[in-house]
Amino acid sequence: MMPPLISVLVPFKNTEAFISDCLDSILKQSYSNWEAVFIDDGSDDTSFTIVENYSKNDVRIKVYKNNGNGIIDALKTAYSYASGSYITRMDSDDIMTPIRLETMVTNLEKHGKQHLAVGQVKYFRADGLSDGFARYEQWLNKLTVEGKNYSEIYKECVIPSPCWMLHREDFDSCNGFNSDIYPEDYDLAFRFYKAGYTCIPCSDVLLHWRDYSTRTSRTHEHYAENSFLDLKVKYFLELNYDTSRPLAIWGAGHKGKTLAKILLKQNIPFHWICDNPKKIGKHIYDQELFNFDFLAELKNPQSIVTVANHEAQKEITSYFETKNMESMIDYFFFC
Repeated sequence: MMPPLISVLVPFKNTEAFISDCLDSILKQSYSNWEAVFIDDGSDDTSFTIVENYSKNDVRIKVYKNNGNGIIDALKTAYSYASGSYITRMDSDDIMTPIRLETMVTNLEKHGKQHLAVGQVKYFRADGLSDGFARYEQWLNKLTVEGKNYSEIYKECVIPSPCWMLHREDFDSCNGFNSDIYPEDYDLAFRFYKAGYTCIPCSDVLLHWRDYSTRTSRTHEHYAENSFLDLKVKYFLELNYDTSRPLAIWGAGHKGKTLAKILLKQNIPFHWICDNPKKIGKHIYDQELFNFDFLAELKNPQSIVTVANHEAQKEITSYFETKNMESMIDYFFFC
């Protein structure tokens, strides 16, 4: 019997400098029953020609023009051409490790439906990575090795967009690419979480994730911080917010203030906590700021923490633990 077909969906735009590396990495996969559906999202360089030339030498590689405009339309277009039993996405500037497809499909065949295959990632950049990306890589891989990705989903996107795979039926069940919400990869991760798909632990590096200054996630308005926060609030209110419990915001910096404005706009009541002596007792947006001890006065509260400092986060976590509060039930880190 033929092994199941994997559809690899790859939107691209003006990545002529990197797209051959992506194609070569797909061709070098230890698992061979795949199709790679490339969608050109309006390139004005030689990207389309490069993919087209590859497709002439290997029928598993297919290339089409976007039926619409932008990455969401490109992903929808790619999926319309996909025929695989398993669905995965790839970015045209990244590189698969040779065992990626085999590892993911083996894990899914073993665990069955309602599971999500993920993998370790390794960032790389021609002029060296920043400390921020190195920390993100370490954080993400620590979650992935235990399959606990959802446990910190409100911090950052916990499912790397070019490194997941799932059954086609499960992909359709959580509405696939049929959402117009940006950032589209984070929104999809939340829908995986909402659907209850279990992340399969993985200790292998399956993706080399390229960073560079003109990458879309660095430059497009859809990937700005406020878009991420709007998305986090949307899913928090839908999936984790308990209206019978008082809500507290921790932190009155830029992110805390933005969060407060979003909640006020939606008429969500909250109490505001901070550790800045200059702000405690003051009012911002007509909301009084309290010392963290105020939390003890609230009956069974839920807390959203926007404090970015890592040492402060550890102290806050320790405080919650002394109160027998549980992550993703009683408190949520939005940073």
